[in-house]
Amino acid sequence: MLDKAIADALRATSTGTITTILLKKGVRRTWMRGPKPTFHASERIVGQAFPLRFVPAREDLATPESWSSPKSTRAAIEAMPEGAVAIADAMGVSDAGIFGDILCARMKKKGVAALVTDGVMRDGAGCDATGLPIWCAGVAAPASVSSLTFVGWGEPIGCGGIAVFRDDVIVMDGDGAVVIPQKLVEEVAKLGPEQELLEMWIMKEVERGVPLPGLYPPNDEAKARYEADRRKA
Repeated sequence: MLDKAIADALRATSTGTITTILLKKGVRRTWMRGPKPTFHASERIVGQAFPLRFVPAREDLATPESWSSPKSTRAAIEAMPEGAVAIADAMGVSDAGIFGDILCARMKKKGVAALVTDGVMRDGAGCDATGLPIWCAGVAAPASVSSLTFVGWGEPIGCGGIAVFRDDVIVMDGDGAVVIPQKLVEEVAKLGPEQELLEMWIMKEVERGVPLPGLYPPNDEAKARYEADRRKA
């Protein structure tokens, strides 16, 4: 379970700010292509990654019978801890829904924080009704086995072109989903809220007519004015 203070700090930090902080740390590939806020995704959500992996369908493996196997999406859901973000590598496949309403309802019941995938869902209205926050690439009627084979969970994946390891931290908001490498989580949580405060101050300066050069990014004079205003507050 993610430390509450860290989770709270990250919830106060936009995905845009997080990508900028990570960029300054030399980590460029953090924002996932494909997952978009789709169901109950109006609030920023933070959680540790629980990776799931699909590969292209193979006829002897991708069958309805596979749903009852020990290595199935059903078994993976039962292994998800409370507060985790289920993050599924579906290779961007858009013609087969990886999960439907029943599986989403079970995740919601188990306390899973959200689902993120570069693939699509099925039973869109039903998924919406479960209340599970979902970032995905759309909806489709066919079941996963029509185009995908589920092969396991807990191992490193690539979702939306981004490498994700178990217990990396995922932050999702209206701009999409971002992965924070586990070793950088505490530092991002420390820097994020401060950067948000600085940008709020910069916005106020813009609104009162201050030109951008020297303000954004702030030069030494602007930083001094910011610190002075902070002390007055």
